Amino acid sequence: MRDEEWERLRSLLPADPGRGGRWADHRATINGVLWRARTGCPWRDMPAEYGNWVTIYKRHNRWSQDGTWAAVLDRLRAGCDEAEGSDWTVGADSTVIRAHQHAAGARHDEAAGADTGGRFE
Repeated sequence: MRDEEWERLRSLLPADPGRGGRWADHRATINGVLWRARTGCPWRDMPAEYGNWVTIYKRHNRWSQDGTWAAVLDRLRAGCDEAEGSDWTVGADSTVIRAHQHAAGARHDEAAGADTGGRFE
């Protein structure tokens, strides 16, 4: 995370807890969460440069449950909206969205809905 990104994010994060001692560095922890999200690796395989994987996992989990991540995202999005002004738009190109391979041409149970051609139908 670059210095200007960190300065913008720092004020949105919770302060150190009042009990239980001091938290590990938020910046290293967030870098670890972002690295894990980008790579998709198991928590235990995180590089030591981000800190203890248990600390990173617990903080990520706690912030997910208590709404910290949602609040950070909302505040960052609000800043983007203000910077763009009335020219801000969102678009989605549906041409790149495809169904899963199993969604097309699925077999159907013929006995459930098809006519059998019997005399009482």
